Amino acid sequence: MQSVCVCLELHLPYHLKWYWPAEGYRKPEISIYFDQERIFTDFQRMAANIERTNKVLEKSINNGATYTLNLSGTFLDQCSWDGKVLDSFQDLADSNNIDFAASTYYHSLSSLYPDLTTFKEQVWKHMEKISELFGIVPSTFVNPELLVSKNFMGVLKKLGFKCMIAEGSSNLLESKVPVNVYADDIPLLLRHIDLSEDISKRFSDRSWAGYPLMADKFSSWIECIEGDIITLYIDYGSVSWNESKAGGMFQFLSDLPLSLEERGISMIRPEEAVKRFDTTKLETLKTESAARYGMDSLVGNHAQHLYLKQLEIIAQELAENNDFLDSVEMQRIFGYLQQSDIFLDMNTTNITGYERAVNNLSILSDFRRAIWEG
Repeated sequence: MQSVCVCLELHLPYHLKWYWPAEGYRKPEISIYFDQERIFTDFQRMAANIERTNKVLEKSINNGATYTLNLSGTFLDQCSWDGKVLDSFQDLADSNNIDFAASTYYHSLSSLYPDLTTFKEQVWKHMEKISELFGIVPSTFVNPELLVSKNFMGVLKKLGFKCMIAEGSSNLLESKVPVNVYADDIPLLLRHIDLSEDISKRFSDRSWAGYPLMADKFSSWIECIEGDIITLYIDYGSVSWNESKAGGMFQFLSDLPLSLEERGISMIRPEEAVKRFDTTKLETLKTESAARYGMDSLVGNHAQHLYLKQLEIIAQELAENNDFLDSVEMQRIFGYLQQSDIFLDMNTTNITGYERAVNNLSILSDFRRAIWEG
């Protein structure tokens, strides 16, 4: 193996409340639909760990690492509660070995809408936010839940993206290992699922055969794989979580670039991978869709399909209603109602999936009512 690309995702959702309009219908507000206490508590908990984690990333960068960060728009909105959090990421950006990926601002599945206007607007909004905060124009795109399908790749090309990171699922790869840059409207890097989850999910599992995971051991696994590039996509929060559970994660990240370098393996940005390696054809990209944990986790049941269809209709209704189009609050609420987390909550493999579906569709119905009533 020649190179490794590591991307860390940090997304904090706006959780929906358990909702019932017992006191009658009111004008939509963030506080009516969303659990602000839980949202703020989750942010505070994450903020306490961000400075420590970013210090470790800085040390890793000083040892030769390069990282790509995917910070969701919902998380960046919450950063207004604590300016030190953004400062911590700005310090990383100043290292010049950090890249920022773009996504849909509200972590939405708007790339699945037949009309991609909302998708384009959200991607552009996220690009502008990253540029404003960190002075970097993203050249890499990551769809929420690492979703990829054939219908929106051309849009990304027109927006100027150089590459995209997506899920290395079996239906795309057909038992192959994702070790190349793959050809599409824009070049594609596919997540190596097992190696990514060795870090994010199994690192602190003492019953796992690979425990304890040291940088030298992990680098030796990568060295044995033939190909151009391994793409690792990791939840940012798993870094501090694994450190607290079993220790060793901070040391692992600090040592990783040195261990890789000893084996002649470089850590590079996605855009560098596109420049360095030839693309490989993958015919399934023309016919298949893929997402982290499978497309069924997002749109695998009737409630999820119904919710998606209602979002498409609301987007059209808002576009036709100038009063609501000019309402910042209504646009924010609609944005937060599109989060992929809402679809995952309605997955009926979850114990509360059915109840969540009824609740979430009730909220969406109330929001549509407000549009009809003006």
